[in-house]
Amino acid sequence: MKASLQPLISDAALAIDIAHVTKSYGATRAIDDVSFSIRQGGSHALLGENGAGKSTLVKLLSGLVSPDSGSIRLFGEEASLRSPRHSHALGIQTAYQEMTHVKDLSVLDNMLLPYGAVNPLGMMRRRQARDQIGNGLSELGLGDIALDEEVQHLELAVRQKLEIARAVMRKPRVLLLDESTSTLSGSDVDWLGDLIVKQRASGVTVVFISHRLSEVRAFCDTVTVLRGGKHIATSASADFSDGDIIGMIAGREMAHAFPRRRAARSAGGAEVLGAVDLSTSGKLRNASFSLHAGEILGVAGLQGMGQLDLFLACFGMADVTGGTLQLDGRPAAILSPAEAVKAGISLVPEDRKTEGLFLELSGRHNASMPVLDRFRRGMLIDTQLEEETVGRVLDRMEIDRRALWTRAGAFSGGNQQKIAIAKWLLAESRVLLLYDPTRGIDVGTKNQIYRLMRDYADAGGAVLFYSTEIPELVHLADRAMVFYGGGIAAEIAAADLSEEALLRAALGSPAAHLELAA
Repeated sequence: MKASLQPLISDAALAIDIAHVTKSYGATRAIDDVSFSIRQGGSHALLGENGAGKSTLVKLLSGLVSPDSGSIRLFGEEASLRSPRHSHALGIQTAYQEMTHVKDLSVLDNMLLPYGAVNPLGMMRRRQARDQIGNGLSELGLGDIALDEEVQHLELAVRQKLEIARAVMRKPRVLLLDESTSTLSGSDVDWLGDLIVKQRASGVTVVFISHRLSEVRAFCDTVTVLRGGKHIATSASADFSDGDIIGMIAGREMAHAFPRRRAARSAGGAEVLGAVDLSTSGKLRNASFSLHAGEILGVAGLQGMGQLDLFLACFGMADVTGGTLQLDGRPAAILSPAEAVKAGISLVPEDRKTEGLFLELSGRHNASMPVLDRFRRGMLIDTQLEEETVGRVLDRMEIDRRALWTRAGAFSGGNQQKIAIAKWLLAESRVLLLYDPTRGIDVGTKNQIYRLMRDYADAGGAVLFYSTEIPELVHLADRAMVFYGGGIAAEIAAADLSEEALLRAALGSPAAHLELAA
């Protein structure tokens, strides 16, 4: 293990100094006697599995919760972060993974919350605020976002960039980026990288949380690893190999990040789901594909190229304006999620918290909801049978059985995602539509989901799988189709799958299209 950086940095050079901090929620100790430091003007990665304590540290620094013991010093001064407003006053701004926008308000109104330009009478200076926000977004390369557009109509990646922009435009001394790249890919990640460079050049200290080690390498010069609420290591990122970091995060070796793909098959089993010249009122145009039993069909593409519309159309959530969907090789109309579930099709959406789960309900109720009639006995629910059945699925997904009675919102992001998947395993779906299912989850949970996908396909299930992480498609998909400009630009067999081939097609390279069609 490399030596910690902490003894090498003087107090005067520190932006954040966390000393023996502990925080518990009931019987759960989320942070256990954690101590480490972050130097001024640095870019520091905070790494760990879901549930390791990263989010609790972000909440402590953001003033959302207070430590049970220990101290936090900011720029050499003892800090009592009693509330978000107090944290803001001390120069800390946070861009959250689970975004804080009010979806039915405009971009402008969201950017002003909770502060805004007011006159001495307390009235909003609307024109001044509009100019200020418009100019600020333009400076950040986001000038094409309409200020009057309701946030709920924007794509997830755009909403994430607005979350980051709002934090940056408040001129922080410390910028906390909590999984801010989890919805970003390609040029959007490059945009964030450039922004981090500019922030550091102006003296801002950046704390960066991500599960993507390539981004940590690109953006951060120091790292802290947490596991089980405890501090494991703090050092220069160059001191550790990826294997070192993964081993510290997981507390175990991850020898096989991706499960072994079965021997190449010609066309898999029978067609289960397909489309012929499918178009929607959104971005999808003339898409034709065929998904077979026993295969994982990958989907690649930059944000907003029509792939989301395809998934929504297959689950009865998009307005189909042309072409046809096919079930078992025959034309079919899927007009609602209820019809999709009845046909054996399930969707794990991109935003699990707002679209995949009822966070205030228990894991058991979330999992059993799509098939509640299975447990109905007359006018009542056989709760014992429901609990036993759901419990077996939780065990299969390696989810703690306390999910049977604990609300889903109390679990880490990775466990929430596993609950979202568990409900469709309980429904015995024959088609899994997985839209970026590993977004914002740790390496250990990713490994579990990879194995689950492979086992599901090997048992005869069919998986349509979109990911913003190209290596996942390369190593998991039996073949992949690439979206560009609202349609399917290329289809690539497993033997030809590579990051370069997928990226070239996703970027609209004519040469890539000619090669892949040959």
